[in-house]
Amino acid sequence: MASPPIEQPAPDRHRPPRSVFARAVLPNLAGLVAIGLIALLLWAIAAYISRGGTEASESLAPSQLRVGSVQSVADIIDEDGPVIFPGLGTTTGARTIVLDHTGDDPTVGWVVYFAHPAGSDPSCGVEQIIGTRSFVDCTGATIDVSELSPPPAGVNPVVENGRQLSIDLSGVTGG
Repeated sequence: MASPPIEQPAPDRHRPPRSVFARAVLPNLAGLVAIGLIALLLWAIAAYISRGGTEASESLAPSQLRVGSVQSVADIIDEDGPVIFPGLGTTTGARTIVLDHTGDDPTVGWVVYFAHPAGSDPSCGVEQIIGTRSFVDCTGATIDVSELSPPPAGVNPVVENGRQLSIDLSGVTGG
């Protein structure tokens, strides 16, 4: 009579590493590989966006900056001078704009300027003399708000329904 076959235990396929070194290093290496893959994915996305592979959206670069009530903004400018909006989508401040208002009617008389002297490089920024319509430029000269650089076509103040003031930025955002 034949004896019954002896069952061999199945090989353990999920056997942890035996050495202390392997148990310490392998999880860390796996983590570094995962972080490296995430970094590579983020780099690929940034490279795709930076070469113009996507269109600007209203959530990333809105074409209108809502400022507020025409009456309240006109009152602020009348008391404190023009309002400066720094940066507007740049890290350098190259698109810093200045909003000014003249006249007694808050629905008309709005003007937008870039915050550098007309005819000068955008790197020559200006600093407002608090409570006035005057600015000091990068050379130390004092200039009036009207001597600031006009923005390109498509950047202008918009009064909506005689109540709300916005600045149309489509000339610099491509919208």
